[in-house]
Amino acid sequence: MMNVIKIVTLTLALLTSANAFAKDKFSICWSIYVGWMPWEYGDSSGIIKKWADKYDIEIDVVQINDYVESINQYTAGQFDGCSMTNMDALTIPAASGVDSTALIVGDFSNGNDGVVLKGKKSLKDIKNQKVNLVELSVSHYLLARGLESVGLSERNVKVVNTSDADLVAAYSTSGVTSVVTWNPLLSEITSQPKSYKVFDSSDIPGEIIDLMVVNTKTLKNNPKFGKALVGAWYEIMSTMSNKKVLTHMAEASATDLAGYQAQLDTTKMFYSAADAVSFTQSAALPKTMKYVAKFSFDHGILGDGAVDENFIGIETPEGVVGDKSNIKLRFNPSFMQMAADGKL
Repeated sequence: MMNVIKIVTLTLALLTSANAFAKDKFSICWSIYVGWMPWEYGDSSGIIKKWADKYDIEIDVVQINDYVESINQYTAGQFDGCSMTNMDALTIPAASGVDSTALIVGDFSNGNDGVVLKGKKSLKDIKNQKVNLVELSVSHYLLARGLESVGLSERNVKVVNTSDADLVAAYSTSGVTSVVTWNPLLSEITSQPKSYKVFDSSDIPGEIIDLMVVNTKTLKNNPKFGKALVGAWYEIMSTMSNKKVLTHMAEASATDLAGYQAQLDTTKMFYSAADAVSFTQSAALPKTMKYVAKFSFDHGILGDGAVDENFIGIETPEGVVGDKSNIKLRFNPSFMQMAADGKL
């Protein structure tokens, strides 16, 4: 009798687990950034609903005002997908043990993030300065890569953790002489007198990547979710030359068309699925992720138990970076390839 009860209990547990993954209602979250405003437009225009209806599912699209909090909520299982950078995908969900997939590679920063000095025109002049930035963010990563490019390291500066909400005000004071930040804050700071952008993300093209990341198990058990999201995304991308669409995105991000266009100009958007697939399949991607993993390990944000930068496995079309037995971040271009092939 006990064996029968155990079998029934195990069967129910397995069914419950399966039902938890096989579903027809999904949710994604996003935060305000030039490359993620298309999610707002896709939601408000009905494009995402159109694609969800095609696959007989529902997709709830939620804006979260705090970027890091949006990733934390995704990591906690409150959302099936979330917009985030490649570094944050590694250091938050993946480092927390949540197997995640970069479903859509939307763009990379190509000048949207930068190092600014007050009264100095060379990055080498940053030596011995205090540098205000959001610690352990992509700004911190950009600083590390910039210092490396001129033969310096973080030992040669003092990083001062500063909220992005306070950076502009801090830079306006006489005691702050160097900041690292992203647009639109970057543009606001560089517009101030004697302010010089001495290094930016265009100097490390393709390294700060903006993604739509989804739970790998959810995607595996519900490929229609991935198809609907990717199909919607590239329909939205097809409208990005429309002035009315861009104006809508600009206003939704609290700027005007000129301001939003300026941000797009320093963003390498992958408007076509084929371009996104090519980027994802390139040999440069695993090289970038090695840089990111090393920075993350060196700064203690690669997860508990990490003994080196290879602790987490990162799967790319060119092979696995890190531990093949602990893959927690996957760059999977297969759904984007379906879009490129017209098979969605």
